[in-house]
Amino acid sequence: MESDEALLEGLYEPAGPIADTKAPPGPIAQKWSTREFEAALVNPANRRKLSVIIVGTGLAGASAGATLGEAGYHVKSFCYQDSPRRAHSIAAQGGINAAKNYKEDGDSIHRLFYDTVKGGDYRSRETNVYRLAEVSANIIDQCVAQGVPFAREYGGLLDNRSFGGVQVSRTFYARGQTGQQLLIGAYQALERQIAAGTVESYTRHEMLELIVVDGRARGIVARDLVTGEIETHLADAVVLASGGYGNVFFLSTNAMGSNVTASWRAHRKGAYFGNPCYTQIHPTCIPVSGSHQSKLTLMSESLRNDGRIWVPKDPADADKDPREIPEEARDYYLERIYPSYGNLVPRDIASRAAKYQCDDGKGVGPAVDEVQPDGSTRQVRRGVYLDFAEAISRMGRDAVAAKYGNLFDMYQRITGENPYEVPMRIYPAVHYTMGGLWVDYDLESTIPGLFVTGEANFSDHGANRLGASALMQGLADGYFVLPNTIRDYLAHGPFEPVPADNPELAAAQQSVRERIERFLSINGTRSVDSYHKELGQIMWEYCGMERNAEGLNKAIGLIRDLRADFWQNVKVLGVNESLNQSLEKAGRVADFLELGELMCIDALHRRESCGGHFRSESQTEDGEALRHDDEFAYVAAWEWGGEDAPPLLHKEDLVYEAIEMKQRSYK
Repeated sequence: MESDEALLEGLYEPAGPIADTKAPPGPIAQKWSTREFEAALVNPANRRKLSVIIVGTGLAGASAGATLGEAGYHVKSFCYQDSPRRAHSIAAQGGINAAKNYKEDGDSIHRLFYDTVKGGDYRSRETNVYRLAEVSANIIDQCVAQGVPFAREYGGLLDNRSFGGVQVSRTFYARGQTGQQLLIGAYQALERQIAAGTVESYTRHEMLELIVVDGRARGIVARDLVTGEIETHLADAVVLASGGYGNVFFLSTNAMGSNVTASWRAHRKGAYFGNPCYTQIHPTCIPVSGSHQSKLTLMSESLRNDGRIWVPKDPADADKDPREIPEEARDYYLERIYPSYGNLVPRDIASRAAKYQCDDGKGVGPAVDEVQPDGSTRQVRRGVYLDFAEAISRMGRDAVAAKYGNLFDMYQRITGENPYEVPMRIYPAVHYTMGGLWVDYDLESTIPGLFVTGEANFSDHGANRLGASALMQGLADGYFVLPNTIRDYLAHGPFEPVPADNPELAAAQQSVRERIERFLSINGTRSVDSYHKELGQIMWEYCGMERNAEGLNKAIGLIRDLRADFWQNVKVLGVNESLNQSLEKAGRVADFLELGELMCIDALHRRESCGGHFRSESQTEDGEALRHDDEFAYVAAWEWGGEDAPPLLHKEDLVYEAIEMKQRSYK
């Protein structure tokens, strides 16, 4: 087998280091208050003269739009959905973390900070993570004031439950609808500003290009998805709150429309991409039922609070009714391997453990066709049981229904099985992406004036995100962090208006038109979806739950061949001047094809295992992820190298002053 160095030759070029220069010096607990004070102010009269474009209306985008609008800035809000309420944040149902210690079980800001850094396998920037923990409590107060119906205890206080990777109860929840209720809160705040005239809403609009003038982000080129009109929108600053890129795998828990285009267009214009290989596999998904699927459904991680995960000890029992398998014939493998955390180990560990059980032939549920590395298929069972029999016996069916009823109903509608009577079947699936555009402490990218919030940036979760932290980060960024940091940039504005004949503006507009014309003129024989599905199979097989050098190198070649064929043989039906979902998909898949290659290069260059990035060559004797801090304790920040040129790798060293870096253990 070739060495990693030989495999990497020509795939990327090393470049100079990068560092966050915005976090102030001093004790970590004082950094955010210091930065808030030092950031320049903009007086209310001047705010009316300043404009901000926000792309995305999920929790990060809607909360930022509402907050900046309330402050008096002029905001333009964009989403490709027909309503801001349809953003994918609505699907994150389990809960939201906050360090309020309502359970008096030892929680604190520092413990939330510690759990998050440890959960991310010591690959996140500690200053950003501490700030996240610090402002988390404010989020709950804000959302309660908005009317978010969090669950409450008998005495009237807000209730908490546990999530993976922690030993305290800090997750606030609204039954199994937390993301939905939080998004409604942010949405109503945004709609208030739309009615007040401080926010302009552009639904059914997709950003297709970032406008950079004189080195600063000054606007976007967007397509009206109904009429096909190509529009130009200018502002003093641009905020990307456009979510993650999990749909590069085709099958994922993401909404069908979730994509990387906004971030990738910015990357091609000079925004560095941080840690693209860090993707999260969620352990609690309804298993794949066949090759006809184009979407997977997530069952909330909150179910792991009371559900017990197991497989039959004897593979011969896989076809049996699980209720007929006696206790002594069941392997509650997470409770056995990780007694301290049990079923609440972090997502990456729970996911790999489920895979190993199924690899050993102990999987349950119907056998499905699985593509092998040589292109052949074999029948395998990809499922483990999530069993609530003990919880129903202990708590009663009504109490279980009160906590999880809508999730149980959803499972029954999809599978036809009643989880009150028969154990659920679950299996890992692509869910969240920890990688994203590189940002500094102010959430500003390497392009001045371009800010990135929520899942679209890389900053807070390292190599693995703890459950219930996505909602926390999205709202922290939008309500509390961005409004305090973007003002430092806007205080230098308003900037000179961009004239209509500006050559950089004209080039951005022209590039969008030429790309659309190219899609429509190829007139090949293959559908866009067929390319997306093939890319997803490559990514899942070689850059999924387990990676190795040989497979990643093979994947890079396969993706390059697939991308070349795409530009020669894709067939995009219809025209631009109308609703055209085939055209929408073509642009998104073209960007996924480029991103997929960078993800594999990033995974190949990182010769260690950490969190969700598991290199089979780097594991402990027990099969756990083995980091190499002496070589890889850095953020990989990738710069676009140009068409047909290798990307450039910049490294941001990770220095931990408040936490000791050590190998994770949840046993």
